Amino acid sequence: MSLSAIYCGVLLIIVGVAGYIYGMSIGHASPTALIPAAFGLLLAILGFIARAREDLRKHIMHVAVLIGLVGFIAALGSLFRNGVPTSFGAGPLSQIAMAIVCLIFVILCVQSFINARRNRTDEPAV
Repeated sequence: MSLSAIYCGVLLIIVGVAGYIYGMSIGHASPTALIPAAFGLLLAILGFIARAREDLRKHIMHVAVLIGLVGFIAALGSLFRNGVPTSFGAGPLSQIAMAIVCLIFVILCVQSFINARRNRTDEPAV
């Protein structure tokens, strides 16, 4: 799962940086275009920590899935803040991309958590 965090983090960084570069190219660069990159950086860092610290992996991945869920909700909330968007420029497309990547990450994590729970050996009660 830590690799999923890293890959999704890198995708979000690409979305954020590409949105900011596009804004610079048309003369309307906004730091808010980097929001997906901030979420991506957090996910990637957590993924690397989870790979390096096996003893903390479970806890780190739970934090990562929480960040993914917040990213999904934030992207959708921002997208539909003023109703359904009528045009799809760079901003709404970036928000849609962030929502999709975060949703896929959350789904992958939940599936992994369920599989880990099923595969866990039952310990006898003391």
